[in-house]
Amino acid sequence: MFVDFKNKVVLITGASSGIGKDAATEFAKKGANIVLVARTKDKLEQVASELEKFPVTILVCQCDVSKKDQVSQMSKKVLDKFGHVDILVNNAGFAIYGSVSDLSIDDIESQMETNYFGMIYCIKNFLPVMLSRRSGHIVNVASVAASFGLPGIASYCASKFAMLGFSEGLKHELKNTGVGITVVSPIMVKTNFFDHASFAKMPKYSPMSLSPKTVAQAVLRASDSTRLEIIVPSVVRGAVWMKNTFPYLINPVLGMSFKK
Repeated sequence: MFVDFKNKVVLITGASSGIGKDAATEFAKKGANIVLVARTKDKLEQVASELEKFPVTILVCQCDVSKKDQVSQMSKKVLDKFGHVDILVNNAGFAIYGSVSDLSIDDIESQMETNYFGMIYCIKNFLPVMLSRRSGHIVNVASVAASFGLPGIASYCASKFAMLGFSEGLKHELKNTGVGITVVSPIMVKTNFFDHASFAKMPKYSPMSLSPKTVAQAVLRASDSTRLEIIVPSVVRGAVWMKNTFPYLINPVLGMSFKK
């Protein structure tokens, strides 16, 4: 399906690298104006400079989405400039590898604050304008870990389970409002996700790992989709069905596969 993104306002969190950066490029190629949001200003400015070749407006917003006050200030800046956001891509997220018994409470809370509450803060700041215009779409970038609780990343899985559950509930609330919401759930992606020191002894990628561009293209599809969730690649949906239908068969296999 052809979607006209020309002059749409697209806000992307976690836009300084990986999926967020590639999504910004794909949207800009199609003529969308881009709001780049992340914690590191120099990385954002580097992305913005790379997008200058496209005839679109780029706004850089340094913001830690885990801080509600920063998100509030960022949203004011965006709405002052553009008046609205057509597509909100909640992509910021990270994981800390380790057993629950080894991780600190701060480790666990920090993942939930960015991955889940960061999404909440952005939605709460931009949804009212979307509703008033009866137009807009929210894309939440989760993970297949939204459907599989895995050892070593239990707290990360929890944040993505929460994202998917929240999105499903909100989707029901948004019926007939003109505003949509879709979750993109990829398998392992070749990004700096594994740069955190806790992954130092872990194999970084598998042969099935996706490129950020592949997931970015799924984000574009999601931004005009009526579906709740787009799993990338789609074949993995079969694994989710198997796990939900035959958990007594699948869960022991998962547990053994993902333990060190």
